[in-house]
Amino acid sequence: MVDQADTGVRRPSLARASAAMAVATATSRVSGLLAKVLLVVVLGLGVVNDSYTVANTLPTVVNELLLGGVLTSIAVPLLVRAQQEGPKQGESYAQWMITMGGVLLVVATAVAVACAGLLTALYLGADTRANAELTTAFAYLLLPGIVCYGMSALLQAILNVRGVFGTPAWAPVVNNLVVIGTVVVYALVPGEISTDPVRIGEPKLLVLGLGTLAGITAQLLVMVLSLRRSGFRYRWRWGWDRRLSEFGGLAGWVVLYTLISQAGMVVITRVTAQGTPGSVATFNYAWLLSQVPYGVLGVSLLTALMPRISEAAAAGRTRAFVDDVAWGTRMTAVLLMPVSALLVVAGGPLSVAFFSLGASDVAAAGRLGWALAAAAAGVVPFGITMLQLRAFYAMHDARTPTWINVIMVVVRSALCYLVLATVEPEHLVLGVTAAMSASFLLGAVVGQVWLRVRLGPLRTASTLLGCSRALVAGVAGAVCSLAALSGARSLVGPVSPMVDAWLALLLHGVVVLAVSVGVLALLRAPELKPALQKLGRLARR
Repeated sequence: MVDQADTGVRRPSLARASAAMAVATATSRVSGLLAKVLLVVVLGLGVVNDSYTVANTLPTVVNELLLGGVLTSIAVPLLVRAQQEGPKQGESYAQWMITMGGVLLVVATAVAVACAGLLTALYLGADTRANAELTTAFAYLLLPGIVCYGMSALLQAILNVRGVFGTPAWAPVVNNLVVIGTVVVYALVPGEISTDPVRIGEPKLLVLGLGTLAGITAQLLVMVLSLRRSGFRYRWRWGWDRRLSEFGGLAGWVVLYTLISQAGMVVITRVTAQGTPGSVATFNYAWLLSQVPYGVLGVSLLTALMPRISEAAAAGRTRAFVDDVAWGTRMTAVLLMPVSALLVVAGGPLSVAFFSLGASDVAAAGRLGWALAAAAAGVVPFGITMLQLRAFYAMHDARTPTWINVIMVVVRSALCYLVLATVEPEHLVLGVTAAMSASFLLGAVVGQVWLRVRLGPLRTASTLLGCSRALVAGVAGAVCSLAALSGARSLVGPVSPMVDAWLALLLHGVVVLAVSVGVLALLRAPELKPALQKLGRLARR
C-alpha cells in the first residue's frame, strides 16, 4: 500500500513506515535501557552519575533552543515546499540549510564550551548536593556534541522529506551501542573518578566523556552516509533565503515554547539536585523508562494519525478533524493504560532487577522504582497532551500550544517548590516526578477545553467513556496482579531481594496485561480490536 500526494509523487505507506519506525524505536529504547543499566552498574546512583547526567543533558538543551524548535516549525515545511518546486530546488535549499545550520551550531558550541561553568551553575544552583566541578568537567567533554545533535536532527528532516525513514530511526541504536562499549572500557580501565579534587585528565573521566561524544558522532555519521546513498550531494550555499522569513511568526512561538520547557527543566533539576546524591540521575532514568511505551506505541499512533488530522484541518472538514482527534485520544488510552498500570506496580521490582547491580544498591533502586511508578502514572495524560498539541499545529496554530505549555510549566514548578518545602530529601525525587505527571494531567484537561472552545463539541462523552474503560481495565489488572503476587510470595516463602524482584516482574507482566485486555473485551471496548491489530503488526515486524 502506498500514499500518493496531489503532486503525483508516490510515497511509502504511512502504516508501513510507522510500523518500521516503531520497531526501530523499540530497538533503540531497549539498547538505550541496556546502556543505562550498565551505567548504573559501574557508576551507581550517586554524585558521579548525577554530574554525568546533567552534563549529558546540556548539549541537547542548547541544540533544542537553537535548532530543535526551528525544525518543528520551519525546516520540514520549507523542505517539503522546496522539494515540490523540483528536485534541484529541493536539493539546493537543503544544501543551504545544512550550511547555515552548521555555522550556527559551530558558533553555539564554541560559546557553550566557553560558558560551561555558567551552564552548570544555571542548572544546579547554589544549594545543590551535586558536584558542580565534576559536572563542569564532563560538560567540557560533552558540549561539542551540540553540533552532532543539531546536524543529526537536520539531516533526519532532509532524509524524511526524501522518503528515507529507516536509517534515521536506526541511527540512535548505533549511538547506544557505542555508549555500551564505552561503559565496558570504563569498567576495564583502572582507577576511579575523583570528586575532591576533580581532575579532568583522569583516564576514567576521559573514557566516559569522550566515549559518549563518540556515540553522538557515530549517530551523525550514519545520517551522513545515508544521505549520500540517497543521491544527495552537498555544496556550500550562503545567504538569506526568502522562504525563511515567511515562517518567522510561527517559529517565534515554537522557540518560546522551547524556552519555557527548558525553564521548567531548570527548576526540576535545581529542586531534584537538593535531594540525596543520585536524585538527578534517578529522576532522569525514571522519566526515560516511563517514556518507552509512548516512544514505541504513542509516537507510532501519532505518526499514522497526523496526516489525516492535517488533511482534515487543511480542507476545513471540522467534523472529520474532531472525529480523528477523539479516536486518537481513545486509542492512546487503550494502548498506553495497560503498560502504564504495569509500570506503576512493577516499577519497584523492575528497578531492583536491573538497577541494583554493581555500584548501585537496593535502597537506591527502590527510590528509582517509586519515581518510575509516579512517572508512569502520567504516561497516558502525556500522550493525550502531545496529540492535542499536534492538533493545534495541524491548524497552523503555534500560539495555543505555547500557552498550554506555560500553564503546565508554571503549575509544575510551583508543585516542585512545594515538594521541596515539605518533603524530606530522600523522597524529593518522588515528589518531583509526581509533580511532572500531575502537570500533564492538567495539560490534557486544558487542551481538551481549549479545543472545545475552538472547534465546538468534541465528542467528549465518548472520549471520556473510552478513557474510563481503559482506566478501569488498568486498575483491575494492577489489583489482580498485586493479589497474585501476594499469593505467590506466601507459597514461595522468604527469598533474596533479586529473586523476589524477578518473580514480581514476571507475574506483573503476565497478569496486568492479560487482565487489562480481558476487562476491555468484557466492556466491549471498540478500540480494543484496532489496538490488538496494531500490536500484532508491530510484533510481526
